[in-house]
Amino acid sequence: MIDVFIGAFGAAAYVFALLVVVSRQPMRAALALVAHMASLAAVFACLGIHVVALFQVLIYVGAVMVFMIYTVMLLDDRDDSYVHPFSRWSLPALAGALLVMVALAALIGTPQPVVPAAPAAAGSGPFGFAAFSIAFMAHYWFHFELATALLAIALVAAWTVISEPTGG
Repeated sequence: MIDVFIGAFGAAAYVFALLVVVSRQPMRAALALVAHMASLAAVFACLGIHVVALFQVLIYVGAVMVFMIYTVMLLDDRDDSYVHPFSRWSLPALAGALLVMVALAALIGTPQPVVPAAPAAAGSGPFGFAAFSIAFMAHYWFHFELATALLAIALVAAWTVISEPTGG
């Protein structure tokens, strides 16, 4: 049952991230980013990583996005983005989203290795840092690097959308 929630919140996060890229109106893009971050927090909560989910909501949604929405409210609302609701980058964003979905489907289709339980270090509880780092570097480093690359691409895309001239 928890897999259904993870899939639903993951799909919602994916849709909201796509809306951030294709929306030309800054306030709608900012609100879609808030919804994306809340969906990611829900995924973290479903995975049992409650501290990260709490930080996601408190720091990113609660603090960073308040400043971003405040900045968006200071923008000039007479620009061209209200006449043309979608960016010229909508089709490349959709193509990139489809490529990411194909890559994720290929990753989901491959069998994941079972991580052997390593003995925990003294005083570190049932989940030791050494066991986590060995499992992470042995099996999950590619997923981490893929997420890093996707975040870098999102930063470049956001910078491109912000620096796009409003005249057309």
